[in-house]
Amino acid sequence: MLTLDDDLGRLSYVVTGDGPPVVLVHAGIADHRMWDAVVPDLAERHTVIRYDLRGFGQSAPPTGPFSETDDLRRLLDHLGHERVRLVGASWGGRVAVDFVLTHPDRVHSLALFSAPWPGYDWSADMIAYDEAETAALDAHDLDAAVRINLDMWLRGPARSWEDVATGLIDRLRGPLRTSLVNQDIVGKHSQGPATGDLATVSVPTLVGIGKLDVADFQDIGRRYASEIPGATLVEFATAGHLIALDAPTEFTAAVGPFLAR
Repeated sequence: MLTLDDDLGRLSYVVTGDGPPVVLVHAGIADHRMWDAVVPDLAERHTVIRYDLRGFGQSAPPTGPFSETDDLRRLLDHLGHERVRLVGASWGGRVAVDFVLTHPDRVHSLALFSAPWPGYDWSADMIAYDEAETAALDAHDLDAAVRINLDMWLRGPARSWEDVATGLIDRLRGPLRTSLVNQDIVGKHSQGPATGDLATVSVPTLVGIGKLDVADFQDIGRRYASEIPGATLVEFATAGHLIALDAPTEFTAAVGPFLAR
């Protein structure tokens, strides 16, 4: 991977393909490798940029206050891209939304998959998950915290482990472990989500939800689709929270034509 060093550490990134630039922003339990299965198709027509958020993958944890939107802007400036197509999954989807709200002139189009909603009134199941993860981390049982997250975000509430594609657990376990190790320091220094009115988003927007995902995130996806003017909602019948991992073929079938606009 390539690196962009700054006074807070470093951002690691990789660039593949040639054409109009597309930036893929990973989920908060993953790193840039979560996009591995969809990059070959996207790179046939686009310059595909993937990077690890601070404290994820090969990007160093932050040493002071930072903003995810500032990091993305800095990376685009470094690469010489004035305007890009943005694709974000889960927390990466919220980073993408924040970037559009903060730098609307630098985004050509926006695709969101399972993005959270700041201040959402979470269900009892989500609260129980958060309490279980917190208890495991407080007990310094990182293995248990990893299992709790894999169960919530990879298997999900609607299927058994036998229904999850072979190899996905092993692919996600390492990146997830790194994210949990750095969770506190990232949370301490992150300046949090941007403020802004979704009604002001004027770029073409695609919102995707997995029909096997937690009900909260299906509701949130529909909310994004209803509040962003002209947004298109796509539902993935065979996917949970991490659509690009669960259904890469269906993902590129939906995203490819959208990005080609």
